[in-house]
Amino acid sequence: MAGALYRLGRFSARHGWSVVVAWALLLGIVATGFLLGRGPLSSSFDVPGTETARVAAELSEKLPDFGGASGTVVFHSTDGEALTADQRARISDVLATGEDLPDVVSVLNPFSVETQRSEQEQSLGDGRAQIGDARTQLDAAQVQLTAGREQLEVAQQQLDAAIEAAQADGSYAQISAAFIAQQDEVDSRRTALRHQQDAVDQNRTELDKQARSVEEGGELLALAREIRTVSADGTAAIASVSFAVPSLELSEQSRHAVMDHFSADPIPGVEVEFSSEIAQTVPEIIGPGEIAGVVIAAIVLLVMLGSLVAAGLPILNAVIGVAVGVLASLALSSVVDMVSVTPVLGVMLGLAVGIDYSLFILHRHRTQLRAGMELDESIGIANGTAGNAVVFAGSTVVVALLALNITGIPFVGVMGTVGAGCVVVAVLVAVTLTPALLGKIGTRVLGRRRRTDASAARPGVRHRRMSTTRAVVTAVVAAGVLLTVAFPALSMRLGLPDASSDPVDSTTYRAHAIVADEFGAGVNGTLLVTATLPAGLDEADAATAQLEVARLVGGQDDVVAVAPIGISDDHRLAAFQVVPREGPDSDSTEQLVRSLRALKIGSEGALGVAGQATGNIDISEKLASVLPIYLVVVAGLSLLIMIAVFRSFLVPLIATAGFLLSLFATFGVLVAVFQWGWLGTVFGVHSSGPVLSFLPIILIGILFGLAMDYQLFLASGMREAFVHGAPARDAVMQGFHAARTVVIAAGLIMVAVFGGFIFSDSIVVRALGIGLAAGVLADAFVVRLLLVPALMSLVGRAAWWLPRWLDRILPDLDVEGAKLDTTTRTFDATTRTSPS
Repeated sequence: MAGALYRLGRFSARHGWSVVVAWALLLGIVATGFLLGRGPLSSSFDVPGTETARVAAELSEKLPDFGGASGTVVFHSTDGEALTADQRARISDVLATGEDLPDVVSVLNPFSVETQRSEQEQSLGDGRAQIGDARTQLDAAQVQLTAGREQLEVAQQQLDAAIEAAQADGSYAQISAAFIAQQDEVDSRRTALRHQQDAVDQNRTELDKQARSVEEGGELLALAREIRTVSADGTAAIASVSFAVPSLELSEQSRHAVMDHFSADPIPGVEVEFSSEIAQTVPEIIGPGEIAGVVIAAIVLLVMLGSLVAAGLPILNAVIGVAVGVLASLALSSVVDMVSVTPVLGVMLGLAVGIDYSLFILHRHRTQLRAGMELDESIGIANGTAGNAVVFAGSTVVVALLALNITGIPFVGVMGTVGAGCVVVAVLVAVTLTPALLGKIGTRVLGRRRRTDASAARPGVRHRRMSTTRAVVTAVVAAGVLLTVAFPALSMRLGLPDASSDPVDSTTYRAHAIVADEFGAGVNGTLLVTATLPAGLDEADAATAQLEVARLVGGQDDVVAVAPIGISDDHRLAAFQVVPREGPDSDSTEQLVRSLRALKIGSEGALGVAGQATGNIDISEKLASVLPIYLVVVAGLSLLIMIAVFRSFLVPLIATAGFLLSLFATFGVLVAVFQWGWLGTVFGVHSSGPVLSFLPIILIGILFGLAMDYQLFLASGMREAFVHGAPARDAVMQGFHAARTVVIAAGLIMVAVFGGFIFSDSIVVRALGIGLAAGVLADAFVVRLLLVPALMSLVGRAAWWLPRWLDRILPDLDVEGAKLDTTTRTFDATTRTSPS
């Protein structure tokens, strides 16, 4: 590999313009692909194969009206007074034409809903009154029937007595016809009374059914009483907009059409806000914060290199690499479902590693030029040594990112794949375009002052080994600091962001706040519950079964209201709207979801639950199940790579242990900022909540790769010094001093680039920026520059021990390019010093 990169470096240096033109053509190709193939990006973090997805699919099949996306439009008076009749009328007019918008199937008028509720309550009262009157009439009829039967019995007794007397005195034969006629009349009256009683009984049975229906309706209304569409004080109203397609398939044009329709003709005294399902925005890929991060990185490079030309080269390479990588990924967004943060992650990684990888080669080349090496040879050697290390360092990052696909969560896998692609492009740019530009720049890469004595070799400098006491103290303090910072991670909660974390001046935040204040926090986290009803139910029995489910759900803790919203044509699937007491990211709502899913409905099984809170649970459980596998795959492959690179057991173990400390410290920072609210005003976090659910596994993949980058560049210098004959503890300090300047600069550059994303309007991008910046800060400056040298000094020669049988079978990766022709190299690990 080193030899191939050496030749590639020399070729690129000698054919610089050809390489530049090739990259320019490639950039043009991917830009054209971007313009032709760009598709919509989504802000929905949906996961197929989960319980939430199953419920959504079931609804799409049996209750298609509830299978599509939905959002809310919030109308709110600006003066704090109740909406006037004229304002309500104008709102109703604009709502009435909303169903003509693209992909919109229905728009629920909040005032009509409240009117229907009032009419239902009035109808319920009237029904109860009518049933009461009917019962009174039936009771009166029953009294009359009872009296009639009593009179009939008296008449029968009198007739029987007369017949008996006539038979006794022998006159019966003469008047028997009269007795028979009287008996027929009594029997006829008895039959009439029996028919009347049957009619009363039938009417009473029907009335009982009506009364049961009215009472069930009243109970359902009571259970749904807190589900309102107009606030109690009349100042706010929320209209529900239902779409024909799921959220992931809802186009940006359809969302904008809804927003344009409802805000095109402002109503005096009325503000219109939109929920995140309608007004979700794609975060800016490049904004002022990101530009500021790159400027800071440029300043770091200028201070380190002392040359404007040299400082600009890594920036230029990184920008070209990012443009190629991100545009290529966006060109595929029409055929691959991609969340909006994916290209932002590509920009983050592309800028950070692109600058760093180019800097590593540039640093080696400048040091060799100062030592007097010829230009083309120096470029080739730098590409074969530092470029070789760049390839292996990039490989660890790519392995970690591609391994995100084993999570089984599509959007996480796509994020990892796009990030890996951008890293691959950064590596290719570093080992081809960097040598090409270095060849064109020539000795100007050293700066004017450095070029005057470019041929003067720098004298060797010997560095004192670290004492045992200093090594122990350094290791203990570094580990103690990281463990202290990691302490908040013990209480980490995971979830998905809601609109409360959006910028306070955004329409989504205002809509969320108005709904929470006027209707209750739980309305922002409404759950959709489904129940499978027994087969063979008629309409009345199905309604009774719905009520039984509503009673069961309504009886759960933290349920504010429950209402049936639909039932399938076969009366088998019933859907309910459930309003929890708190929002979707609260502990109580999460526990409520778990409780509802555990409920059993007769012999038909458990309830189905969907909604934002269920998405939090499903993603967290999915990630928890694959996280151990992911860690084993990433750590295992990376350990194998490092064992082959360093031909050691202890060095990879020390590197991995240090990474775990820095990782948990990163988690501690995230919990302190996002969950506890510490320094929230500094980082723009105005609402505390759970840590982004997929952030830990994303950070593990990225930070592990980046940590191994720094470990590779630091420990490879130590190994090179050791194999050149330096004592083990001396080799640690020689390698440390040779690499510390570039590692410090690279760490500062990454912190600056990642830190530029901290002030993004997107909470997801902000969380990624904070997590990556904190992770690099902890790993590069505490682990790699303090903890690792201290531990390496303590273990001494044991750090480089490897069984002979394993040493023989391991491939010789030659990361530092030791097999390059040493007769052409004047640069040696025992004599090199850091550039000033």
